[in-house]
Amino acid sequence: MNSIAKVGLAAELLAYAERNGPVTVGLAGAGQMGTDLMVQLLLMPGVRLGAVSTSKPDKATQTLAFAGYDAADVARAGTPAAVDAAIEAGRVALVEDFRTFCAAGRIDVVIDATGSPSAGTRIALDAFRNGKHVVMLNVEADITIGRYLAAEAKRAGVVYTGAAGDEPHATLELIGLAQSLGLDIVAAGKGKNNPLDFNAVPADYEEEAARRQMNARMLVEFVDGSKTMVEMTAIANATGLVPDVPGMHGPNATSEDLAQVLCTREDGGILSKPGCVDYSIGRGVAPGVFCIVKPRHPRVLERIADLKVGPGPCFALYRPFHLTSIEVPLSALHAVMKGTPHMEPLERPVAECIAVAKRDLAAGETLGRIGETQYRGFAMTWTEARAARGLPLGLAEQARVTRPVKAGEKLTYANCTPDETLEVTQIRGRLDEADARFA
Repeated sequence: MNSIAKVGLAAELLAYAERNGPVTVGLAGAGQMGTDLMVQLLLMPGVRLGAVSTSKPDKATQTLAFAGYDAADVARAGTPAAVDAAIEAGRVALVEDFRTFCAAGRIDVVIDATGSPSAGTRIALDAFRNGKHVVMLNVEADITIGRYLAAEAKRAGVVYTGAAGDEPHATLELIGLAQSLGLDIVAAGKGKNNPLDFNAVPADYEEEAARRQMNARMLVEFVDGSKTMVEMTAIANATGLVPDVPGMHGPNATSEDLAQVLCTREDGGILSKPGCVDYSIGRGVAPGVFCIVKPRHPRVLERIADLKVGPGPCFALYRPFHLTSIEVPLSALHAVMKGTPHMEPLERPVAECIAVAKRDLAAGETLGRIGETQYRGFAMTWTEARAARGLPLGLAEQARVTRPVKAGEKLTYANCTPDETLEVTQIRGRLDEADARFA
């Protein structure tokens, strides 16, 4: 296999590394996604892991050993200079504070894999201050203040980008293909990967999480639909597509009839209008992503049908997989080599993911993290969410319940107060004030 000549992007990576040395990554977070990235960065040409920040360095050391790094390849570092020295010696620097590697000269790009909107905000802003590109694998942070982070990156002369491999970017690839071919976009989205249970809680998924080597809370974030709502909001705010109804439809559409279900009522489907984001729980769609298109000319419709894409008048462009963290380094490479993002939010959002109560919440409760027992994500249009004064999902953690909330009810600024000490809350407040002035 090694005798096969490198082609395409692999060839570009090798050529870049020969001219400039490998792209060096600082990784924030050593959980499930961080572990995947430690492995992947050791396997790809033209890129290397330079540093990892984690609150559990002993565990991260074990993870690096699992990934294939020898003990001699890892060095604890407490200063930016120590990070640089480790990298220059061909080692991976292990730090407890992300600011240590953000300030290191040898780090080219930072990947945030923490999953925390608050942590992701602080990591991105510190990286920008130090002239580093940022790959935001943390979609929860992106849908909360991504437009602010994108603007700050531009001011700093660096790149802020969503991550390849995750469903939003994989979907955008199909949307871009369709647009380049002059096809109308009817809908776009993903297949739901896990069985959908809006009431899921970690205690019910401990065994499955252990079997899949996952954190139970993270698994529940997928099962209860929060992650799907977050991802569809990210697609919406990068494209202008919108949820057709609050929470989206989520039909039981299969890979065979997807284009006949997620199309407009005029064409026999369930959508009230074209230009929507949605998801399917039907057989054969997950773990893939899709873009439903409609040709503008009968000759094109005839040709696509003849190519067995479907019967028409709408067709599903379908990618049957996404490789999550395995593909993420591509966005880091793209940012450094080309200076452009794979995915970034629009200046004005069109969708919002708010929080909805999973169970009755009492006044005085402090909310925990996404994927626990108190709330889940719920996608709406930006206008609907503003009218409801919905609490953005990314501000729910550490928020305080101020009035009783029944299970199934929306969390709003009228019944919850977000934690104003968090930088993400302060930034989002300024964005909302500016939106109100221009409304």
